[in-house]
Amino acid sequence: MAHRSKVPLREAPDGGWGWMVVISCFLLTVCTRAVSRCLSIFFVEFQNYFAQDYAMTAWVHSTVDCTTMVFGCGYALAYSPSIATVGKYFNNKKAMAYGLAMSGSGIGTFVLAPVVQLLIEEYSWRGALLILGGLVANICVCGALLRPLSLAEDLSISNTSSVASRNSSEECTHKSQHEDPALPCHSVDSNSTRKDCVKRKLCNCCPSYKEYAFLLTPDFLVFAVSLLFLAYGCSTPFVHLVPYAVSAGISQQQAAFLMSILGIVDIVGNISFGWLTDRRCLKKYRKYLYILTIGLDGLSSLFIPILRSFPLLVPYAVFYGYFDGAYVALIPVVTSDIAGNAFLSSALGIVYFIHGIPYLIGPPIAGWLVDTTGSYTAAFLVSGLSMTFSSILVISIDWIKKCRNSADIQTTVIESDPSTFQTASDNQI
Repeated sequence: MAHRSKVPLREAPDGGWGWMVVISCFLLTVCTRAVSRCLSIFFVEFQNYFAQDYAMTAWVHSTVDCTTMVFGCGYALAYSPSIATVGKYFNNKKAMAYGLAMSGSGIGTFVLAPVVQLLIEEYSWRGALLILGGLVANICVCGALLRPLSLAEDLSISNTSSVASRNSSEECTHKSQHEDPALPCHSVDSNSTRKDCVKRKLCNCCPSYKEYAFLLTPDFLVFAVSLLFLAYGCSTPFVHLVPYAVSAGISQQQAAFLMSILGIVDIVGNISFGWLTDRRCLKKYRKYLYILTIGLDGLSSLFIPILRSFPLLVPYAVFYGYFDGAYVALIPVVTSDIAGNAFLSSALGIVYFIHGIPYLIGPPIAGWLVDTTGSYTAAFLVSGLSMTFSSILVISIDWIKKCRNSADIQTTVIESDPSTFQTASDNQI
């Protein structure tokens, strides 16, 4: 490993050791996301061995996915930092780098799905899990390839934040000597004094609030809500596709092969959309491509209940897998566009944390719907509608930003020339 320079770089290198980071992230996604996807192949084995219904059996898969996405627990200790590190090393080639890195999920699924089925048949589900555990242990090797990168942008923001934090703390300390810290803000009449009161309380309770200031922006809040519906919708097919195919009379080997097809096409979606969205003519449309991919994935899930044979489920696996790979590669890019590259690590932690709750409750809810209705129709319809609604929410981000910019312009005009507001009020009267 080359010696790490202590001098911060002016901009992301778009290569160099960054490609080793991409390889590390690729292998990490194989050992985490691909392995967790292949747990759906164990679904029927768990259900038969433990004699449980669909809802109870689905908790096994959903718990793994949840702990992966709740930042700081389970797979998340390796998964989230590796993705954030890729974003630090690339700027102009960011979408392409993410496409290659995230394709590990598809390639891993393609290779592991039939292998896991063979391992179950040869060594039972216990032996298969033991072998997968040995594979997952290789994330320790992958972690050794991740090297933090110091950028001038990060240093500038860090210095600005520390100076602002120090000034705010001094101001808070000064005000606290003359004012009652417990004084409620609603009891203050002056607008400027009220702002000082809020600022003082912010300083007291959260000195590093600037690092997470993006959480309070309307566009990120809407994006976060959309992720809740996306995570719920996308979790159902990966957990219930194999048992649905088996219930439709398809053999266990063919059902596992559907996961392989989904995985290999997922790779094409990862890489092709990563390459496409790095083109200069398409960079400004990355968010709209993200919306398109989610909407098409949701639409395809609505048709699953009428696909009752292997030849019909193969096109679904191709279609769903391609657009799943596309939006997975675009999530970090869109997050960076909304929150800013300097806050990418914190933003990705929040984004994947948001995925955790739907991943935990989504598959059991779908299983409960199967137990209650006796079919998979309701489960896949809710999944498809959830993803479609997620894409609609992201569309509304532009409208919210326009409204906010219009309000900011109006506020600026009034503050610079108060007579403008008075004239407008007189005209209305």
